[in-house]
Amino acid sequence: MRKTLFVLALAACGGPKAPDTIPAPPPSGGNAEDPIAKPLPMPAQSSDEALIAEAKQFVADTDKEYRRVAVAASLAAWANETDITPAHEDAAAKTAADQSKFLTKAIKAARKFEPILAKLDASTRRQLELLRFAGQPAPDDPAQADQLAKIGAEMSSIYGKGKACVKRAGKEECLGIDDASKVLQKSRKPDELLAVWTNWHDSVGRAEKDLFGKFVPLANAGAKGVGFKDVSDMWKSGYDMPGDAFEAETDRLWGQMKPLYDQLHCYTRRKINKMYGEKVQPKLGAIKAHLTGNMWAQSWTWLYKELEPYPGQASIDVTPTIAKTLDSKKMVKFAEAFYTSLGMPELPATFWERSMFDKPVGKEAVCHASAWDVTFANDLRIKMCIQKTQEELEVVHHELGHNYYFAAYYTLPMLFQNGANDGFHEAIGDTITLSMTPAYYKERGLLKDVAKNEKATINQQMQSALERIAFLPFGLVIDKWRWDVYSGKVTPDKYNEHWWNLRAKYQGVVPPAPRAATDFDPGAKYHVPANVAYTRYFLARVLQFQFHRALCKKAGHTGPLHECSIFKNKEAGAAFWKTLQAGASKPWQETLFELTGSRDMDATAILEYFAPLKTWLEQQNKGQVCTW
Repeated sequence: MRKTLFVLALAACGGPKAPDTIPAPPPSGGNAEDPIAKPLPMPAQSSDEALIAEAKQFVADTDKEYRRVAVAASLAAWANETDITPAHEDAAAKTAADQSKFLTKAIKAARKFEPILAKLDASTRRQLELLRFAGQPAPDDPAQADQLAKIGAEMSSIYGKGKACVKRAGKEECLGIDDASKVLQKSRKPDELLAVWTNWHDSVGRAEKDLFGKFVPLANAGAKGVGFKDVSDMWKSGYDMPGDAFEAETDRLWGQMKPLYDQLHCYTRRKINKMYGEKVQPKLGAIKAHLTGNMWAQSWTWLYKELEPYPGQASIDVTPTIAKTLDSKKMVKFAEAFYTSLGMPELPATFWERSMFDKPVGKEAVCHASAWDVTFANDLRIKMCIQKTQEELEVVHHELGHNYYFAAYYTLPMLFQNGANDGFHEAIGDTITLSMTPAYYKERGLLKDVAKNEKATINQQMQSALERIAFLPFGLVIDKWRWDVYSGKVTPDKYNEHWWNLRAKYQGVVPPAPRAATDFDPGAKYHVPANVAYTRYFLARVLQFQFHRALCKKAGHTGPLHECSIFKNKEAGAAFWKTLQAGASKPWQETLFELTGSRDMDATAILEYFAPLKTWLEQQNKGQVCTW
């Protein structure tokens, strides 16, 4: 993910409609027969002209001050996430509060320019529009503003220091999220899986529950202060379209992809039932969350061996080779080489000096992978606790996608230093991972042989779908839940119940044991305590396949979409780099059109990519009850 200290989304273009023409001044006397007999006085600068000049100066001043407070907040956040201490937590909270207060003040001051938006040059107008979405606004009350920032930093630290304490091999172990995840990935003992899953959700979620309950009204107060109904309204309105239209758009996209997900869910549930039996995982209904190989059931890739369509056929598993030949830094170098093969620049020397590739010895740190431009000046870094696995190698490629986006647009004004929409930012690196085909792995020396037959294709597609397709409804649910929470549709006593209702409805996943109103299972996912909007990841799943299809066409690929790799293709790289350079300087529809020829997000590229697997799944599920 991209670490954002200010969540930039995009506003609907326009504003109050300006008159088509400026009314003519009233007659000023003189000789009617000779209108120029008495020269008219030179008109004073109109109020609109003065306001236009003021708006330009305001944007320039705002950019300078915004950079100052954002850099301070970013430096403090980096220090806190790579070395969690009380001092770093306090500094992160203070600088985040300073930034939030500045943004709130700037957003309110900018509202005076709304009547003349249509008369401004494109850059000034766009920056004023984006300013409304430039972060979490602070409440008007300074004490509440400080409290909002303090709670945010505290929740983030609770997550970073979280542990699941369980008995294993006769002794109690307290596991951080990475080690707890390894248990879910590798163990096939239901009791052990249940213990780790439950303890993580209990210890982390419950510790955040009361804090989150206080955070919501404070965050809403900030949003209301700058003209939104609540945070839900603010988030949904930031996509160059009205909020209601955007919510409908996410539902439309999900509708395109749901039939493929339903088939994958049906097949996976039946396999898990065979693994554990009816008492652990019933043949019908939803899937138990702790049995999916992932703490949040958002990815099912660690079940691949049990779900493999054709055991013994070639599949992509380069983890053993990675473990033998690459350390964490070499994995990052490996990923950098893909981007440079497209004609993009090498990462700066400071990237290698300042990044966190491994968990610091003797320190608490947030291992959740994130990419940064800490000073918004090509100060690129990633923060990870890299494991030597194929999955982590793909995560590294994903994070570098953020870094290359930063590198492409860092010379733009601060308000343009973001993706065309936030889904773009998450899609860039994922687009690259779609080119990590078996042929690519062989060319890079991580795979010896590549089998090209129908069985191998289905195996490879299953492996990809267990990450990309399994994720889709989860990517939708987190913000659907938060939209309802921030809008007041769901009260605190129903937070957890609503969370699981949505997950059952969209994802077909349920908790392994009854959960109570006192639990706060959403808080067990990083993005909730960190207040990072999540719809971006859902959109990224759509956009990455659209990007991939467009880039493959530019690269001259003529075969099946799932066989395309743009590795080493400079023409595709140049088109991609041009997309990155635009940042948020224009509506995402324009940027999307320039790359793909379409102004609409469209999931048909996903269906094209996974067409072989969908046909195979439908055959396997024939006669099964594929609902929950």
